[in-house]
Amino acid sequence: MTVSLVHYLTVSGILFTIGVVGIFARRRNLVLILMCIELILFAANLNLVAFSAYLQDLGGQIFTMFVLTVAAAEAAVGLAIVVAFFRARGTIAVENINELKG
Repeated sequence: MTVSLVHYLTVSGILFTIGVVGIFARRRNLVLILMCIELILFAANLNLVAFSAYLQDLGGQIFTMFVLTVAAAEAAVGLAIVVAFFRARGTIAVENINELKG
């Protein structure tokens, strides 16, 4: 059995759905939300690579490298904000984020 474009798109759709459901779940943990955003970005990257291979074009794979770089920077900045918030408040519950204003 060969792996076709439909298989890649199915896995990508499942990852995207898990990410979206995880963001809007009842649990409001900031680390969980950041992980779900990473799942959504990975689903988009999987689509780019799958279509790049299907169309025999390297543009999607090159663009994926840029997206991965931005995702790594986003994760680093996001986790730094989470650590700073936890040190200041002692919790990482999303309901308390509006207390960062001042």
